[in-house]
Amino acid sequence: MDRNSLGKLFTDLYDLVVRLRSPGGCPWDARQTYRTLRMYLLEEAYEALDAVEKGEAAEICRELGDLLFQIVFMAYLGEERGEFDLLDVLRNIHEKMIRRHPHVFGSSTVESAEEVSANWAAIKQKEREDAGEPTSPFETVPVALPSLLRAHRLGERAAKAGLSETESEDPRPRIRERLGELEELDREKDVELFRERMGDLLFDLASLARGWGLNSEDLLRAANQRFVERFREPGGRDPGAR
Repeated sequence: MDRNSLGKLFTDLYDLVVRLRSPGGCPWDARQTYRTLRMYLLEEAYEALDAVEKGEAAEICRELGDLLFQIVFMAYLGEERGEFDLLDVLRNIHEKMIRRHPHVFGSSTVESAEEVSANWAAIKQKEREDAGEPTSPFETVPVALPSLLRAHRLGERAAKAGLSETESEDPRPRIRERLGELEELDREKDVELFRERMGDLLFDLASLARGWGLNSEDLLRAANQRFVERFREPGGRDPGAR
């Protein structure tokens, strides 16, 4: 990769965003805000993920470009508001990655990927303490994450922090218990309790997958795709057909 081209193309993309936001630029782009762009950012991230799962290099390249544009665009909004700029974004992530990898850029040593993960969590906790931020391990798990992925992350954080006694237990007995409770409940009379127990069951299933080294969000995405593909096969029936 040509580093000189990299710098020029990155600057060209920044200049393009400036032009779009400037007088005489694009009226649609000129009226965007952090809030109006948040769903586009999420959509582009999911489209990039979809391209990665398909394994098509050209599509991954295109979708990463779309995601990068959203990042540069939002960074320029920060510059316009006098809050931060693209240099701050780049500087912050560069410094963070150096801090979080002392075994690469410092004198620490590690023996495994699991040790890297544990060190990462400890460094992150120390950063939050030094900044006077809430130190709960759950504070940085975004509420906007897909629910199964958030369940995975919450359970993961609880296990690393030793906050949950149930994290060391096999969740399968709890899953069987949840199923028994659901069968006994009257869905019409105990609507809220039924919903609560169903949610607990899903959370326990996510814990089971995590305990086996799997991610329930990935598993369900794959199951969704298998479901769709079954009805694409010759003779397959469209579940929406009448």
